[in-house]
Amino acid sequence: MPAFTNQESKLVKGSFDFIGVLHCTNIYVKHNSNSPKMENRDVFMDAEIELTVIEDSSSAFELPIMPWCLQAVLEYLKQDYGNPPIYIYENGQRMQRNSTLNDIARVNFMHAYIGGVLDALRNGSNTRGYFVRAFLDLFELLDGYISSYGINYVDLDDPDLKRYPKLSAKWYSKFLKGRSINLDEAIELEKNTSSLSHSHFQ
Repeated sequence: MPAFTNQESKLVKGSFDFIGVLHCTNIYVKHNSNSPKMENRDVFMDAEIELTVIEDSSSAFELPIMPWCLQAVLEYLKQDYGNPPIYIYENGQRMQRNSTLNDIARVNFMHAYIGGVLDALRNGSNTRGYFVRAFLDLFELLDGYISSYGINYVDLDDPDLKRYPKLSAKWYSKFLKGRSINLDEAIELEKNTSSLSHSHFQ
């Protein structure tokens, strides 16, 4: 990281309106000065870092559900950076595209992470907003159309790109309306979604 002069530090201090956080998974980062000297370098080699993904999932494709990691980030920003306003721009579960509308894994993910944000708020975090990733299935930067992050399925084979709400969309809608977010109710929602899911994906 560049070293700031005292004057530069004064100019930078308090110059932001809020901090935006994108959080989907958890990775340890450590310094690695032994990067091979190659002609075609990349951002990881230039940064001289080694990344280790924290694994805690029964699925090789889905992201591990560890809400305490997001809570720790919010606590860290509170304690070390004067508790700035924070907006969580992205938080969502990766699933395989065209798998099912009954995305109970995404509901479990959202339920857990919203709970982690609530715990951080109760501890004094200045978190102002939370945005789930994502409203619709979309083209993903690293996975293309292989993975799905949306709470609404988009039928790419339909000329009108018809949309189908997933179980997570129905659950999240209830949450935003201030109704129960109990996971048992998600199972009831899942039963009601099953007929569409089976007919559309078979």
